[in-house]
Amino acid sequence: MNVLIVDDEPLARERLSRLVSELEGYTVLEPSATNGEEALALIDSLKPDIVLLDIRMPGLDGLQVAGRLCEREAPPAVVFCTAQDEFALEAFQVSTVGYLVKPVHSEDLLAALRKAERPNRVQLAALTRPAAESGNGPRSHISARTRKGIELIPLDQVVYFIADHKYVTLRHEAGEVLLDEPLKALEDEFGERFVRIHRNALVARDRIERLQRTPLGHFQLYLKGLNGDALIVSRRHVAGVRKMMQQL
Repeated sequence: MNVLIVDDEPLARERLSRLVSELEGYTVLEPSATNGEEALALIDSLKPDIVLLDIRMPGLDGLQVAGRLCEREAPPAVVFCTAQDEFALEAFQVSTVGYLVKPVHSEDLLAALRKAERPNRVQLAALTRPAAESGNGPRSHISARTRKGIELIPLDQVVYFIADHKYVTLRHEAGEVLLDEPLKALEDEFGERFVRIHRNALVARDRIERLQRTPLGHFQLYLKGLNGDALIVSRRHVAGVRKMMQQL
């Protein structure tokens, strides 16, 4: 079985490479990948059977890479590697995606590699299921189907959600995507991190910059990351927004 290692830390890559090389029946592919973009390119060219994928990386993180692989016809099996076991348990306890906690030990690595099977599209798709289906609390990422495939947007990069007819626009640091999820469901799931400012809008609490009244008596909310653009706050929600801002 051919194994591709993806990790932005040189020492972690070297350790995994050594451990895999010591196991019979597994071959480490070279070069290894140091970020998500490199990982996707190498997966295309090297066609690994298994990918040992770090979660925390600059640029595309491990969950976003997994989301891209989800749309492929024959994706490699994915085993996530993380230094935070609590994060791993929270993210994967409802799926069958394998994970390893750093520092990785040889016996755990062997067990994870043996468990990994191909294809694993169902495993990867489990990462994008709404939390309501899993019963395990809010997601750490929001999934959206785009022209690129399945994109996973980290929740801490989301600026706002705005409902428009049957879809919801998610604005994040790098652009916008459309979601086929009700705004009310998003509010129920992420109410601790987002506040409703209008019947059709939720904004991230930690993105709020200032509330300003216009000469015509309307209220506008300015958010970090919108380059000066503002969202309208309905009169019904002004008092609640003000109260929430006083507590920030």
